[in-house]
Amino acid sequence: MYRYDEFDHAFVSARVEQFRDLVTRRLSGEIAEDAFRPLRLMNGVYLQLHAYMLRVAIPYGTLNSKQMRMLAHIARRYDRGYGHFTTRQNIQYNWPKLSDTPDILKELASVEMHAIQTSGNCIRNVTADHFAGAAADEVADPRPYAEILRQWSSVHPEFSFLPRKFKIAVTGAPRDRAAIQVHDIGLHLKRNDAGELGFAVYVGGGQGRTPLVAKLIRDFLPEEDLLTYVTAIVRVYNLHGRRDNKYKARIKILVHETGVEEVTRQVEAEFQQIRESELKLPEGDIRAIETYFAPPALPDRADGWEALARAKKADGAFAAWAAQNVQPHRHPDYGMVTISLKPIGGTPGDASDVQMEVVADVAERLAFDEIRVSHEQNLILPHVALGDLYAVYQALEASGLATANAGLITDIIACPGLDYCALANARSIPVAQEISTCFGSPERQAEIGELKIKISGCINACGHHHVGHIGLLGVEKKGAELYQITLGGSGDENTSIGEIIGRGFEPERVTDAIETIVDTYLGLRLEPKETFIDAYRRVGPKPFKEALYGQTAEAA
Repeated sequence: MYRYDEFDHAFVSARVEQFRDLVTRRLSGEIAEDAFRPLRLMNGVYLQLHAYMLRVAIPYGTLNSKQMRMLAHIARRYDRGYGHFTTRQNIQYNWPKLSDTPDILKELASVEMHAIQTSGNCIRNVTADHFAGAAADEVADPRPYAEILRQWSSVHPEFSFLPRKFKIAVTGAPRDRAAIQVHDIGLHLKRNDAGELGFAVYVGGGQGRTPLVAKLIRDFLPEEDLLTYVTAIVRVYNLHGRRDNKYKARIKILVHETGVEEVTRQVEAEFQQIRESELKLPEGDIRAIETYFAPPALPDRADGWEALARAKKADGAFAAWAAQNVQPHRHPDYGMVTISLKPIGGTPGDASDVQMEVVADVAERLAFDEIRVSHEQNLILPHVALGDLYAVYQALEASGLATANAGLITDIIACPGLDYCALANARSIPVAQEISTCFGSPERQAEIGELKIKISGCINACGHHHVGHIGLLGVEKKGAELYQITLGGSGDENTSIGEIIGRGFEPERVTDAIETIVDTYLGLRLEPKETFIDAYRRVGPKPFKEALYGQTAEAA
């Protein structure tokens, strides 16, 4: 992973002291809240429903045990003993005191972490595939390019006050695990017929009030042109993006209303003007950044297969966890472990200070000191020897971190909702907890198979409900909470936006509605291996509408 140089250390430390001064002036009344708001947002501090919230950046979701222990320390000393991992691969603290935030940022800086550009109308934390550098299907590790983009975009003088927030995601495998087509810019690392590395470039994706799938505007961009082309895109957006209406300010609206052909023409024209500028990446610089992300030296561990087989035979719960939460590694003697932050009946994405320290200890002892945060609100150990899986499982199981549900119906993405967020119309957490409890039986989950439920408490879609196989959107109607259901969404390489299935459901009826949808799917799938999303795409919404609303489904 990337290590700070002298400039990074000096820059982050100076930013902490600058923010300390701003907080002191705000608390003394010298700065009013209206003037303070944009300044705190640029440093990751929000004012939520009940308290301030601090969002800490975890660039491309990669951190080590020392950093994880610091996150645990922050939760214990300055919050209420937990943190919330987000769909942007960051962590949020929901209860810090404003007066403590400069000290929090100073402690974070001591382990090369910060909260810069986790909010505001700027380029946010660049995200990447959580299996990067380890996945068997990977063309190349996308994180060096995410780091190049992070360095380029940090406090960029031209792009610090864009029309609206701006999000970039990078993936390096045929299977898109970074949801690049619902980002402002999505970059798909690939090789051309000559074997050269480059990117397919997608622009104009996003969720929220107007969900749109990004458009492919370049099938192959040479890696040396990464910064020049991204600069061209953001310049076109900065020039033409609307600033008079925040609901129409994202680049997706510009692409939709101007047309992808015209936007592409303008991007290409700008690109040609700056292509040979100082932004052109020398191959030596790219390779130098890559050295920070060199995979650990993984010794052959062929004996691990036998040890794994013995452990599976002796412990059925471990066997189920290994089957569901461990994915193939590029090295045959290793696996990639998903640590589920979705215990049955728990709050999706939350981890206690004790749990964070357990993950740090396990990573340091048994996983080459590397941890990832996934956009699905789980943690990842990307390099674990098969022979060490049982020891990892035992350590996690003792701390409530061994739920065997990665990718299953209880692996629910949910935003904080009305329990915390001032923007929310409805609660997300209690709904997720009830659905999780209802479907918590391992046998029931295994019968259903892969099914992604995603819940948002408002139209801003922080829970990514638009791309859930089953999506739930909390809305307010006549002062009461109501949940609108969408079906058929997906955030992978076959991205689709879910279809609204009909009228909404009251909180007490949501779980029954999900059960009806699941039972309908089980009754119509052609074989046990046909997933929910495949079955839905085959039959369409009609049988689900009829099951939920009766024969008047079309009218609904």
